[in-house]
Amino acid sequence: MDQNKIEMFIASMGSKFPSEKLMLMRNQLEKVDDSKLMVIQSIEYKDPTTLLIVSILIGGLGIDRFMLGQTGMGIGKLLTCGGVGIWTIIDWFSIKNATKELNYQKFSQVAF
Repeated sequence: MDQNKIEMFIASMGSKFPSEKLMLMRNQLEKVDDSKLMVIQSIEYKDPTTLLIVSILIGGLGIDRFMLGQTGMGIGKLLTCGGVGIWTIIDWFSIKNATKELNYQKFSQVAF
């Protein structure tokens, strides 16, 4: 794979993945061919900042968890009003990392 394409992907999408996994991703991208890179680039990755804003504004309703595909946790948050607010506050600090891990899982399913 062309090193410029790898660097461009990492530069443009690096903020959507855990920083400790970027080197592993770079190594994996060097092994894939161009057609697989097109598939990797076409995946819709969630923006961690957007999820944080959603979590702050309407996280008590579980919308942030629904957006991550965690339906059970979203229903739990909805029914308990965000765990009486405690769960909501915890998510304000953890939702960005959860989003980045979800994006890495999507990447891994295609790249590995």
